[in-house]
Amino acid sequence: QVQLVESGGGLVQPGGSLRLSCAASGRTFSIYRMGWFRQAPGKEREFVATITWTGGSTTYADSLKGRFTISRDNAKNTVYLQMNSLKPEDTAVYFCAARATSVRPVAVAASYDFWGQGTQVTVSS
Repeated sequence: QVQLVESGGGLVQPGGSLRLSCAASGRTFSIYRMGWFRQAPGKEREFVATITWTGGSTTYADSLKGRFTISRDNAKNTVYLQMNSLKPEDTAVYFCAARATSVRPVAVAASYDFWGQGTQVTVSS
């Protein structure tokens, strides 16, 4: 019903920046909010940030607030994640997610209906 495709991942030096994109297609009119999660090897999938599609209200993981910024372009059906001051601990597969209804909690993966395949972010010197 909704397809999500991430892009923009890659290898970056500590302290560097990356901008991830997530393009949505299909029944995009049904999307209420979109979010970013990440998963490192051997760890559970963790919440990064989320944004409502119409109002643009944002929520961030406490540990990432100030370094990461989520935004969206409704005309392009795209959500972005700007990542600054990257650290080796940020290395993970980053996933884009979407849901069609306004349901909390927003920071858990089970709250989302649709997922992208993920894009690898590696922070290393």
